[in-house]
Amino acid sequence: MSTIQPVRGTHDLIGEEQRRYTHVVSTARHIAGLYGFDEWSTPIFEDTKVFSRSLGDTSDVVSKEMYSFSDRDGESLTLRPEGTAAICRALVTNGLTQSLPQKVFYAGPMFRHERPQKGRYRQFHQIGAELMGAAEPLADAEAIALGFQVLKTLGVAEHVTLELNTLGDTASRDAWRAALVSYFSGYKDRLSEDSQVRLEKNPLRILDSKDAGDRALVADAPMMEEFLTPEAQTFWDDLRRTLDGFGIDYKVNTSIVRGLDYYNHTTFEFVTSKLGSQGTVMAGGRYDGLVQQMGGPEVPSIGWAAGVERLSMLLEAAPPAPRSVVIVPVGVPDETALFQILQGLRQQGIRVEIGYRGSLRKRMERAGKQNASHVIFVGEDELAKGAFRVKHMESGQEAEVSLDRLLSDAQAVFAGVGGTVAQ
Repeated sequence: MSTIQPVRGTHDLIGEEQRRYTHVVSTARHIAGLYGFDEWSTPIFEDTKVFSRSLGDTSDVVSKEMYSFSDRDGESLTLRPEGTAAICRALVTNGLTQSLPQKVFYAGPMFRHERPQKGRYRQFHQIGAELMGAAEPLADAEAIALGFQVLKTLGVAEHVTLELNTLGDTASRDAWRAALVSYFSGYKDRLSEDSQVRLEKNPLRILDSKDAGDRALVADAPMMEEFLTPEAQTFWDDLRRTLDGFGIDYKVNTSIVRGLDYYNHTTFEFVTSKLGSQGTVMAGGRYDGLVQQMGGPEVPSIGWAAGVERLSMLLEAAPPAPRSVVIVPVGVPDETALFQILQGLRQQGIRVEIGYRGSLRKRMERAGKQNASHVIFVGEDELAKGAFRVKHMESGQEAEVSLDRLLSDAQAVFAGVGGTVAQ
């Protein structure tokens, strides 16, 4: 019988990989809290319309990558391919559009049926932040500053560059779209099949094309900056001035676009050269019309998402494995006394394990494999005396300690025998 394998494009988080994942998420959660963002958790599957509306029927995600299925009631459901749409849906259905602004952090698995490759899985994980209900450039700058601080705290900011662009306001985009349609229509027979469809339905999507022939045409396409209204230009100038005030370096990249109508003004990416072709580690932008597409009012919003797997790969080193105190029974001591020590130490916030079986030598070998910092020997003689040998595994230093002291101030005990135990 063959061994059952994980589904293609999925992976298990175990050991070092799990510690990297946990470190990224917990760090982001902490920094988001400092910026006043509260965590929301939404279901991992939604009505398919939540994503087909938000991502657009012409996007590759909707047309090729979503995991959609009909449930037993015949309703079309989709495993969430991204987090922003679900957060906007939650804002509306929970009646929070009258309680703005809302600052939301989220973390969890996403699902896309795409070709697995380095740092890209079919079940992957994201962290994200959404600031909903603020129309000012300061909100955009603060969202970007939050993302930058997460990267900085993780120790990866020096390997990442912030790239920034503007999509202007509605009037700017309308004028730009018309110019793009006029330009690409002159080369329609040279466009890829996908981009010929995009020309009719969503011409800005052509700018995202990976087709080499499309890219050659895009290089000479009209630029957004030529069509900015005075109001859009002021927003763009204010954003950059505010980022300067935050002390955040950036470079303007006019090729960063978002093809859907509800995106406007700011769009940005944090990119790195350390992950090959999968260089974007965090991306975001302003989406003032998305909440309205979910049935709510127009809510000016800015947000970003980051791939946890890619951020994990950028970490210089994995967080160290946790260290334990291991109780090593000697002979067959009274179990009630063992339980008293185990639970007494755990109640002091100390990670404690027990050597279940085997000779004393085997139990000591097992303690080493458990990354034990200290062992406590518990046998009938120790119980009779009410005192136990505590040994520091690395130095070999030992001391005899009373039960009362062990249960009242264990950290002081361990500090006196080689060092404290991380909690």
